[in-house]
Amino acid sequence: MQALWMVLASLFFASMSVCIKFASAHFNTLEMVCWRGAIGMVFLAALCRAQGVSLRTAVPMMHLWRSVIGVPSLATWFYAIAHLPLATAMTLNYMSGVWVAAFLVGGTLVMGRLQDIGRQGPIVLTVMSGFVGVVLMLQPTIAQDQLFAGLIGLLSGLGAAFAYLQVAALGRVGEPEARTVFYFSMGAAVAGAVGMLFTGMSPWTWPHALWLLPIGLLAALGQLCMTKAYTHGATLVVANLQYSGIVFSALFGLFLFGDQIPWMGWAGMALIISSGIAATFLRARAIANPPAEEH
Repeated sequence: MQALWMVLASLFFASMSVCIKFASAHFNTLEMVCWRGAIGMVFLAALCRAQGVSLRTAVPMMHLWRSVIGVPSLATWFYAIAHLPLATAMTLNYMSGVWVAAFLVGGTLVMGRLQDIGRQGPIVLTVMSGFVGVVLMLQPTIAQDQLFAGLIGLLSGLGAAFAYLQVAALGRVGEPEARTVFYFSMGAAVAGAVGMLFTGMSPWTWPHALWLLPIGLLAALGQLCMTKAYTHGATLVVANLQYSGIVFSALFGLFLFGDQIPWMGWAGMALIISSGIAATFLRARAIANPPAEEH
């Protein structure tokens, strides 16, 4: 049941993406990242106080690394949401599972363990299928002059692959979910504020500025649920349930923004989802049954 927290997290993130879509007409990406972090900090500080959780941490460098790899992924994802159909931006971000499988194959090659590539044949095929799905998804964006935004969305998935691993690592050392998300929100607020020194601030107009509030709250709630899922749920199940966010985003995009995705885009989306799920199962099996040492 703990893994179902990821379904709730995906719903929160998909709802957040709707607010980003509306807010992006009035604020730039780094502004939204900054306010997402600042609002999240206030909410999570209050939550930590209510739960009696101290903000003092014994692993500050782990939180710093979480922000270093997670905030760029967040910023690129926000940019993709603003410039692509919701389902496309969400799917490219959820390429993280395929990226992790690609790292596994790449690590085998770098270490010179060529004999293991044969054993990893299914994972190699999964990675190739995932990137075929990316090519199919990017075809519609090329036709609509959105290739740059599509590539940025792809980078967000690469960053997310590292970020999810760090979230799980923080859970293993016993960091409370609220504290983990608080420090990530702090990292987003600081990075966004520094970025705004170069990009400037947009004029605040009401009620447009009100979109920033649900971005921060929904992001914080999504991060809490995701962290709880990875900390207490079965990683294999949790990693696959994250794809429910693509379904939520596709429905929001269709009914709220009239997003029209051609069949090639839907085919690519299906390939990425199936490849991500397959890669998760294959990685779990590879970890559970490591190859025997040859002498």
